[in-house]
Amino acid sequence: MSADFMYAPEVERLDRAGLARLQLERLKALLAHAYANVPHYRAAFDAAGVKPEDLRHLEDLARFPFTVKADLRDNYPFGLFAVPREQVLRIHASSGTTGRPTVVGYTRGDLDNWADLMARTLASTGARPGDVMHNAYGYGLFTGGLGFHYGAERLGCSVVPMSGGNTEKQITLIQDFGARVLTATPSYALNIAEVAESMGVDLAESTLRVGSFGAEPWSETMRAELDRRLGIRACDTYGLSEIMGPGVAAECSHRVGLHGWEDHFLFEIVDPETLEPLPMGAEGELVITTLTKQALPMVRYRTRDITRLCDEPCACGRTHVRILRVTGRNDDMMIIRGVNVYPSQIEAALVGFPGLAPHYLLTLTRQGSLDHLTVEVEAGDGRGEDDRAHLARQARHHLKSLVGITAEVIVRLPGELPRSQGKAVRVRDLRKQAE
Repeated sequence: MSADFMYAPEVERLDRAGLARLQLERLKALLAHAYANVPHYRAAFDAAGVKPEDLRHLEDLARFPFTVKADLRDNYPFGLFAVPREQVLRIHASSGTTGRPTVVGYTRGDLDNWADLMARTLASTGARPGDVMHNAYGYGLFTGGLGFHYGAERLGCSVVPMSGGNTEKQITLIQDFGARVLTATPSYALNIAEVAESMGVDLAESTLRVGSFGAEPWSETMRAELDRRLGIRACDTYGLSEIMGPGVAAECSHRVGLHGWEDHFLFEIVDPETLEPLPMGAEGELVITTLTKQALPMVRYRTRDITRLCDEPCACGRTHVRILRVTGRNDDMMIIRGVNVYPSQIEAALVGFPGLAPHYLLTLTRQGSLDHLTVEVEAGDGRGEDDRAHLARQARHHLKSLVGITAEVIVRLPGELPRSQGKAVRVRDLRKQAE
């Protein structure tokens, strides 16, 4: 099989005009389904003065109202479902640490589409039928574990449903079972590499060849680190529970953007301030409309992710629009003494910096009327206190010159910062506590 093997080549290679026709047909049906069966959408459409039949062209979608995460919480638990609860075969939910969880549901048809899209996603990132896939995404209410699991089975892989944690055993099973594909958050994959090295195991010499990672932002420097330490080609995947879970978009072997599966999702970029649509190639907030979801249709969902779209042909042969690497989220952006910065920019500056390990924690506090950023990183080895202080000064200067921010940098000993077994916690915001 070639490097550009496709799970569904007939639709992955569909020409742009054919994709647009399919999108319009499905979008009309989706809007009618949402309006007829979800009181929230009926009220929102009426308030905006639009009806499903007002959509005659894809561009007409800009007349319809946005959906935001608060809408899911306000309609907790099942108020946004467009089918009777008895037709919902599975329910997932967010952790709800900041209030009510967001609840998502799936009909039998939704689950079938999800498995197909995940099979397509895994094939795009390099998985092949017959591979052993070691799945270190968390199982349970989080959509990651089961999303990758059923997609891999649909593709024809042998799935090891390990979930997160028990890292030493993960490493043993990767070796013993001959896993070719590793699926996890990138931060946990890095943790696996680190623990393996402490055990004297070089996973770069193992059977692993493919990393299918996602669920959190990560930088090109983090990718290079994972490639090197695990001996893999690390590919990015994209998804949101509110839209479906993982499987909304995925990189191919060329790793020049994530192919968004346009036969099931319609992607827009809007100005995050004015909310006006932006042209292809402009940076802004990604907005997604589901085209085939039955249980939980989403109309113009504001993801808060900042990115760009590209519809230029890809060398892999896929025609679907590419989502370029997410640079940050509207709600993650920090303003440090007048400079706008995303955590991913700091990661890109620190990961790979000589003498530092790729682990960091950002803490925001308020000093008077100004925001103060403390960056904790780990030394790459057990160097002494004076050496760590010198390394901190170098890293501080590097951040200032590369990102433009002034931050306090503290270099910790190896292993002092907490490790992730799922989504990494990179930022602690203590500013509200100060207030």
